[in-house]
Amino acid sequence: MEGMQATGDELYPIAVLMDELKHDDVLLRLNAIRRLSTIALALGAERTRDELIPFLDESVEDEDEVLTALSDELGGFVEYVGGPEFGHVLLSPLENLAAIEEPLVRDKAVESLNRICAELSQEQVETYFIPLIIRLSKADWFTSKVSATGLYSAAYDKATPPSQESLRAQFGQLVHDDTPMVRRASATALAKFTKHMTAEIVIAEILSLFQHLAQDDQDSVRLLTVEILISVAEVIPQDQQATHTILLTTLRNLIGDKSWRVRYMVADRFEKLAKAVGESVVRGDLVPAFVKLLKDTEAEVRTAIAGQIPGFCGLLDRETLLNEIMTSVEDLVTDSSQHVRAALGTQISGLAPILGKEETISHLLPMFLQMLKDEFPDVRLHIISKLELVNEVIGIELLSQSLLPAIVQLAEDKQWRVRLAIIEYIPLLASQLGVEFFDEKLGGLCMGWLGDTVFSIREAATLNLKKLTEVFGVEWAKSTIIPKVMNMGTHPNYLYRMTTCFAISTLAPVVSLSVIQENILPVITGLVEDPIPNIRFNVAKSYGALLDVLRSLPEDGGPLPNGSEIAPVGTEPSPAALEVIQKDIAPALEKLQTDEDIDVRYFSSQAAAKLPDAMHTSP
Repeated sequence: MEGMQATGDELYPIAVLMDELKHDDVLLRLNAIRRLSTIALALGAERTRDELIPFLDESVEDEDEVLTALSDELGGFVEYVGGPEFGHVLLSPLENLAAIEEPLVRDKAVESLNRICAELSQEQVETYFIPLIIRLSKADWFTSKVSATGLYSAAYDKATPPSQESLRAQFGQLVHDDTPMVRRASATALAKFTKHMTAEIVIAEILSLFQHLAQDDQDSVRLLTVEILISVAEVIPQDQQATHTILLTTLRNLIGDKSWRVRYMVADRFEKLAKAVGESVVRGDLVPAFVKLLKDTEAEVRTAIAGQIPGFCGLLDRETLLNEIMTSVEDLVTDSSQHVRAALGTQISGLAPILGKEETISHLLPMFLQMLKDEFPDVRLHIISKLELVNEVIGIELLSQSLLPAIVQLAEDKQWRVRLAIIEYIPLLASQLGVEFFDEKLGGLCMGWLGDTVFSIREAATLNLKKLTEVFGVEWAKSTIIPKVMNMGTHPNYLYRMTTCFAISTLAPVVSLSVIQENILPVITGLVEDPIPNIRFNVAKSYGALLDVLRSLPEDGGPLPNGSEIAPVGTEPSPAALEVIQKDIAPALEKLQTDEDIDVRYFSSQAAAKLPDAMHTSP
C-alpha cells in the first residue's frame, strides 16, 4: 500500500489491476483477484464503488477459475464498498457472473448474492435484489434461470407481502419451464423455499407445484421431489396431512415409481420422511412401503433402505416391528448383493436397543452368527465393529458364549482389516469377561497377532497389549504377557525382534519401574548389537520412549496413573529411575551413537537428548 501511494498516481491500483487481469498468465490473474480486498482498502470505499466495481462488472470474460475466484471474493466485499447501505452496488457484477455457462462460477455467484442479501435492508431487497431475481428468471438462456432458483429463499423473508406473492408466481413459472435443467434446479430450490412459507400458502400454492414436478417425465426431476415432499410435510401440521389427497397420492407414486433412481431417493430419505409425516401415514403407507423397498428388484434401493433400518424401526411399536418388518429384514442376510449385506451389517446392531434382550437373542443373534460367516469381508467387518450395541442389551457373557467361536475364527481371517477389527474389540471383551476367561480363551490369540505378516496388525496388537494391561493391571502383564513379548526379542526372524521394540515403546507408559528394570531392559540391551540396522535404530527409539516414562514415574516406582501426561524434557527423574538410566540406558545410547549406520546414529542422538542434563552423551 505504501508503494501505491509513493507513485503519485491515484489511479495506480486500478491501472495495475487492469494490466494483471489482461495478462496471459492465469495464475497472475488469479492472484490479482485475490488481492482485490487490499486494492479496495487502498482506494477507499467511495472509489471502490465508483471505479473498482464498474471495472469488475466489465471483466467477466475470463477463464472459469478466475471468474469463480471473483464470484467468491465479491461475496465478502460489503465492508469494502462502505457497508450494508451500499451493498447493492455489488449485485451488478454478480448478476453477470450468475449467467455464465460454467456451473462452478454460477454456484459461487449465487452463494455470494445470498450472502450479500442477508446484509441488505428490506428497501434494498425490494429496489435492487428482487428485480435482479426477476431479470434472471425471465432471461432467454437457461443458465440465468438456474441461478435464479437459488436466490428466492434469501429474498423472500425480507420482501413485503405483495413482493412475496410476486416471487411465488415467478417461481411457479420456473417450475413449468420447458428446459429440464431449469426444472431440476427448481425442484432442488423448492424444498428450501417451502420452509419459508406458512402452511396455508403451502397448501394453496406449493402442493400443486410439487405435484407437477413429481409427475415430470424426467426421473432426474422426480427424484428431487422427495426432499420437497419432506419439506411440505414438515410445514403442514401432521393432523391435517391425511386430508390432502395430493400429498398422499404423490407419496405413493414416488414409492412405487418405475425409475429405480426415484425409489432409491425415497429409500435414502425414509427415516427423515417418516419423521415429517403423521403417525397415521407412517402406519398406513410407510410400513408397507418399507417392506416393499426391502424387497425391491434393484440392489441399490435395497442397500439404501437397509441403511434406514434402525432409524425407521425406532419410530414403530415393537409389535409392528416384529410382525411386519423383521421377516423382510432377516431375508437381507442372504441377499444376493454383497453391498446390501454389508449395509445391513452396519445397521442391524442398532435394532438391539429397540427389540430388547429377549427378541435380540431370538432374532438378531442368529443373524449375527450367519453374517460373521459371510464370504464378503466387509459384511464380517461391519458386524464386528457394531457389537457393542448388542453387548449393552444382552450382556457380554451371553454375547461371548454365542459369538466366541466366530470371533476366534475371524481372528485368523485372511482379510487383515477383519483381523484388525477383532483386535480393536478385544479390550471391551476382556474388561467384561474377566482375566481368567480371557487368559483361557483369548490370550493365545493376542500373542499370535504379534507375529502377523501385516505391519498394521502387529502395531495394533502391541497397542492391544497396552490396553489389556490397563484393564488387568501391571502384575498380570508382568506374569502373562511381558515374558512372552520379551522372548520374541531373541527370535531368529527379525520381524519378531522388531515387534518386541514396538511393544516396549507401547507398553512402557503402563508398567512399573521394576518391570522396566527386570524384564524390559535386559532384552532391549541384547538388541543393541543386532545385525539388522532397522532393529538397532528401533532400539534407539525404544530407549527414547523409556526415558520419557522414567522421568515421569512417581517416586514409589509404580506405573503412571491413567490419563497422566509424560513430563517435559528436563524434568529430573526419581533417584531410583535415575540409577536405572545411568546403569543401563546411557551406556547403550553412547554405543549406538557411534554405530556405523547413519539412521542408528540419528535416532540414538534423538533419544540421548532426553537424558537428564548431567548425563548427555556425545558421539
